[in-house]
Amino acid sequence: MAFVNTLMTTALAITLTGNALAAVPADEAARLGKSLTLVGAEQAGNADGSIPAYIGGLTRAPADFKPGDSMRADPFASEKPLLVINGKNVDQYKGLLSVTTVELAKRYPDFRVDVYPTHRTVAMPQAVLDNSVKNAIDAKTTNQGLAFENVLPGVPFPIPQSGNEAMWNHLLRYQGVTINAKYDSWNVDAAGMATLATTGQAFINYPIYEDMSRPIANADLYYQMKLYYSGPARRVGEAVMLKDAANAVEQPRRAWQYLPGQRRVKLAPSLAYDTPNPGTAGAGTYDDAFVFNGALDRYDWTLLGKKELIVPYNTYKLTYAHDPKVLVTPEHLAPEYVRWEKHRVWVVEGLLKEGARHIYAKRRFYLDEDSWAALASDQYDARGQIYRGSFAFLSQSYDKQVPDTTPYVIYDLVRNSYNINGVVGPYGGIRYVAPLSKAQWATESLAGAGVR
Repeated sequence: MAFVNTLMTTALAITLTGNALAAVPADEAARLGKSLTLVGAEQAGNADGSIPAYIGGLTRAPADFKPGDSMRADPFASEKPLLVINGKNVDQYKGLLSVTTVELAKRYPDFRVDVYPTHRTVAMPQAVLDNSVKNAIDAKTTNQGLAFENVLPGVPFPIPQSGNEAMWNHLLRYQGVTINAKYDSWNVDAAGMATLATTGQAFINYPIYEDMSRPIANADLYYQMKLYYSGPARRVGEAVMLKDAANAVEQPRRAWQYLPGQRRVKLAPSLAYDTPNPGTAGAGTYDDAFVFNGALDRYDWTLLGKKELIVPYNTYKLTYAHDPKVLVTPEHLAPEYVRWEKHRVWVVEGLLKEGARHIYAKRRFYLDEDSWAALASDQYDARGQIYRGSFAFLSQSYDKQVPDTTPYVIYDLVRNSYNINGVVGPYGGIRYVAPLSKAQWATESLAGAGVR
């Protein structure tokens, strides 16, 4: 299916390499809140009605939700698929699917895509929306798209003009302020054997959203995470902390690790880019986390346009599944737990820069127009062959006005294996908590995890 450029000119398909990129003109920004939503999505539905108009998202909990519960009831549990796509009919729909989805359907007879009615459920706090509108006029990228200025907490570039801007929208998107969740990470090998990679307690904080009136400075942290591992037995007591600043060129990722056997916290500068992530037992890289995570500097990013794509969406059944073993079936996730819907996505392609190192020579990301979350990716090796692909599972935390994409899966199409991370259902789901103290984000706090 051809890309549909509804917002941009031909400049959309050009990687902009200037030293700074100005904000959009006022008359273009004036479309926000009219033909565009306040975060830059198309307000209207699509031509055939399969994507509805945006009417504010899901802000009311279903009747069976208990206030204060972190296990969120599925508001669409009674719906049935409109369409089932599998290896027999996938060619008919491949224009609406990522390359990885098509490959899975052709490779595995039991893989299927159950396509449900589309619901545009994403909703965010008014302060996030208001700041996003201000950003459209004031924000701009610097340092060839690797940094930015005049950005308030919110969507930095609701009408993106480059691949870098779109990727910043993904990295800085609103996901709440502080998340606390216990989770599993499971690997399934080519023989269909499911193995627990890790069990951990995660604290994820987005400091930029603690003060909505303060512009984001280059040195500001926009993301920090600490993990305490409690399983399997060989990982018990280990801990990791990561901190990402807005300008990764001036201040690269800082990372620390605590190993009980050494009884000390040590710097771990390699926990970035394509270093194998031990939290997935090496099934994914550090920058595969949440489909993409970390610095932008190793790729040239091109904004290819917008298209309609069938992606995982409103995946309450998967996100809040009580038993992880029902998910991790041989070859692929259990199809009956994955809800797919048709949505509009921005398509961003990253080509590895000359002289840069990474196991992926090309990456293509599909960013949801309503949340700016990367919901799918296709990753290619140096030969130009499809290597891996990822999917994030979005569900709206309707009681908190937060779009959540904690669970994500990485398919390795060379090894015929996969990893699903962020399996929170067995442990009570997604919890939004008060920001931790500075002492709790100090590196010394990791040592408290070292007691077996």
